[in-house]
Amino acid sequence: MEEEPLSEAFARLLADYERHLVSERDLSAHSVRAYLGDIESLLDHAGRRGVVDADGLDLRGLRSWLATQQSLGLSRTTLARRATAARVFTAWLARTGRIPADIGSSLASPRPHRTLPEVLRVQDARDLVREAARAAEEEGPIGHRDVAVLELLYATGIRVGELCGLDVDDIDHDRGVIRVLGKGRKERAVPFGRPAARALDRWLGEGRPALAVLGSGPALFLGARGARIDQRAVRTLVHRRLAAVPGAPDLGPHGLRHTAATHLLEGGADLRSVQEILGHASLATTQRYTHVTTERLRRAYRQAHPRA
Repeated sequence: MEEEPLSEAFARLLADYERHLVSERDLSAHSVRAYLGDIESLLDHAGRRGVVDADGLDLRGLRSWLATQQSLGLSRTTLARRATAARVFTAWLARTGRIPADIGSSLASPRPHRTLPEVLRVQDARDLVREAARAAEEEGPIGHRDVAVLELLYATGIRVGELCGLDVDDIDHDRGVIRVLGKGRKERAVPFGRPAARALDRWLGEGRPALAVLGSGPALFLGARGARIDQRAVRTLVHRRLAAVPGAPDLGPHGLRHTAATHLLEGGADLRSVQEILGHASLATTQRYTHVTTERLRRAYRQAHPRA
């Protein structure tokens, strides 16, 4: 369905909301685009129902919008995200006095299907860094960078954006931790082990100096031309290095994050510690990894027990 131009009042409202998301909530450009896209869709739907300003929005209209989205075949996960976006928006409208009460507080979210993220086996993870280290002896600086990237992603479970944003002085070699700037610009310290430390030392001692140029700045990881590495390059290298591991699933950087969390829990780490390491705002987000580990145990039981 082709969207019609928003009313003047709705267009101003959307512009005000964008300023709020950028300047007050300090969200990333990706998050701002996602929120604005959902709210623009909501306001477009309201306009088709004859509503032209915030005073005309109501709970029935919000539910009608979600029902229309469902009829278009959107997944339950997407619908749940859009319901959340609507609730955040109406809460802002009420808080800023644009509507007398929060009409979205009673809007229910479709319960999304729980899908278990695919993760590497411990042996796959070992083979991944071992194969990359073997190739690095021939590839030189780029190879040493890839080993350090893989070791750090698996050791810490940081997000790919967090990895790309690291600077050289974010590494505390003495304490074995990195300083990470996560979502909402929240800073946290994440530990890493000796294999990652060795890979970082080699990258900083042999690899980075060979790639660094005048404009490299303090960036920890560099691309082939000396600029700060970007997320696309990291995703490409993770997929390429995993392709060299027989039987390993094709995962990206986020798959290594899932793998790190799963292996931590399987190794006996408590949920609160894993929550801190991953930088999750809510423990509920971390708890899904308990479903991963439980399902892995069930699969092992079914395969191994004669009366499973």
